[in-house]
Amino acid sequence: MFETVDPGHILLSDRAYDSYALRAAMAERGAWANIRAMPNRVKTFPFSQWVYRQRNAVERFFRKLKHCRAVATRYDKRDDNFLASVQLASIRIWLRTYESVT
Repeated sequence: MFETVDPGHILLSDRAYDSYALRAAMAERGAWANIRAMPNRVKTFPFSQWVYRQRNAVERFFRKLKHCRAVATRYDKRDDNFLASVQLASIRIWLRTYESVT
């Protein structure tokens, strides 16, 4: 399942994936699992809130990107046309983020 995780990588995940088996598998591969611990967990593990916030920013961007109907339903069947619509929607989101409110 995690064949692409190499040594030195960081696995970012939410609380649903908090398990000893996943953490052990990542440690075996030489990667670090930055997973927020479940509230009822007795043993805690190292956790970087800054890295977790960056993951959250990416997730919020994808949520905004899915508001564009052509991207969410993938009207375009060709890869290059779909990539262009994703890029246009991304530019639109970026412009909305940095537009002046004065």
